[in-house]
Amino acid sequence: MENKKDLLDMTFEELKEAFTTLGYPAYRAKQVHQWLYSGQLDINNMSNLPKEMRERIAGKFIAGGVKIAEKLISKIDGTRKYLFELKDGNIIESVLMKYHYGYSVCLSTQVGCRMGCAFCASASLGMIRNLTVSELLAQVLTIGHDIGERISHVVLMGIGEPFDNYNTVMEFMRRINREDTLNISFRKMTVSTCGIVPRILEFAREGIPVNLSVSLHAPNDEIRQRTMPVAKRWSFDELLSACKEYTRITSRRITYEYSMIENVNDSTPFAEILGKKLKGTLCHVNLIPVNTIEGIGFSKSSRARIEDFKRTLEGYGIAVTVRRELGSDIMAACGQLRRNKIT
Repeated sequence: MENKKDLLDMTFEELKEAFTTLGYPAYRAKQVHQWLYSGQLDINNMSNLPKEMRERIAGKFIAGGVKIAEKLISKIDGTRKYLFELKDGNIIESVLMKYHYGYSVCLSTQVGCRMGCAFCASASLGMIRNLTVSELLAQVLTIGHDIGERISHVVLMGIGEPFDNYNTVMEFMRRINREDTLNISFRKMTVSTCGIVPRILEFAREGIPVNLSVSLHAPNDEIRQRTMPVAKRWSFDELLSACKEYTRITSRRITYEYSMIENVNDSTPFAEILGKKLKGTLCHVNLIPVNTIEGIGFSKSSRARIEDFKRTLEGYGIAVTVRRELGSDIMAACGQLRRNKIT
């Protein structure tokens, strides 16, 4: 399988060239392309292709190389968590969430992560490798095919740091935006970063209106460096400066993610510090009740503390929401299901 080319790594133009080289007319490439983006990744089930063609194509190509290893469905809100096995045996996970506006998927961009954030379930497992364009696509396509519904929103906020796999992530977003693939609007995509400053500035110049989410999780360098190693490379002020430059170039609002961790970053004085730093900037703050993860030692802030933090920020004219907790009965913390499977 390792020697087979992946159909999902090819653009339609590349697919056409590959099929022409094999002696097939261009319309066969179009048929295969349509099957792929309808979510049918089993070449043998592409029923409008001749049987001998299916067998030949399956002997030379794979499509995504991703299979569902485990699926958990929340009895509380219907959220689905997928554990995927890749063709090399590595494990990643994705989450499907249903909102009033449709279905949203949260995707992994790497097998593991090198960022080492203290409150993350994936951090202790380290970084193994980047995902490919085909593996990103396969997550969306497989989930859409599994539920028989269109995926309307894509969030790159699962296992991994998207900006640590930058070129692949940009290619993936451009691919799913195409009318002949999934036709998902750039405005319905969100990419998250823990604060890789040069990539934020590069992303600002991409010219695509994808939503940017930045993980702050602290109001200052002291706490941020204690919980997020990336903060030792780029200071809080450097990060905010890059974010202000992003909004200047794009005129787009940034969402700051802030995990509420009991007795670490959730006091009212910390909210005051953060409010003063963000006041007057084009932003939105998303407060996240942190998931309690066995063996990591952080606990979720109380509802009262979260509400106090929210009110304090709002006092500085900052838009704030508290993230709705989804899938709490199915190990909803990013990386938690994979972590339990491996360890």
